[in-house]
Amino acid sequence: MATIAAHLSVEALRERYVSSSDAREARHFQTIWLLAKGHSVGEVVEMTSFGRRWIEQLAARYNAEGPEALGDLRRRNGSAATVLKRDVLDKLRLRLREPPDDGGLWTSAKVAAFLARELGLENVAAQRGWEALKACGMSIQAPRPKNPKSASPEEAAAFKKSLKTSSPRKPQNIPSGRSKCSRVTNIGSA
Repeated sequence: MATIAAHLSVEALRERYVSSSDAREARHFQTIWLLAKGHSVGEVVEMTSFGRRWIEQLAARYNAEGPEALGDLRRRNGSAATVLKRDVLDKLRLRLREPPDDGGLWTSAKVAAFLARELGLENVAAQRGWEALKACGMSIQAPRPKNPKSASPEEAAAFKKSLKTSSPRKPQNIPSGRSKCSRVTNIGSA
């Protein structure tokens, strides 16, 4: 039987298990709750389908750090946004209403250059420019490239004319009657 620190009462652990909206956190609280109720690690393994080693690690984490140590801890390991901040995105939305300085269309590289100027950085990756465009609700607006081997307008018109004067289609021959591929079989009673 594992010893569980009294950070929360057994009833409070049960309440956290039942009321949790995050499935991973709920299963972690269920595990600690079952251990706190007096179940052995082997019984908890069978009830939760967690491995023995993982249950022991969860119990050690809970005992050392309390309820904050349960759940998906990966969601708190990031840092705040450094480039795509709200005020910079607001300035970008205003700037996107006008054409870029060199004309043409806005590209991720042009947006990245704008972000670098606004933030006082030497450069910003073009990928961040793309993410900024998406954050502003923009999408690709450039036309698809033309196939270099495509026909000229005159050749396309000549092709269309040749289609209009094509010969009528011959009706398909649909076989009827018995098949001549196999011998006749009788499925009636003898």
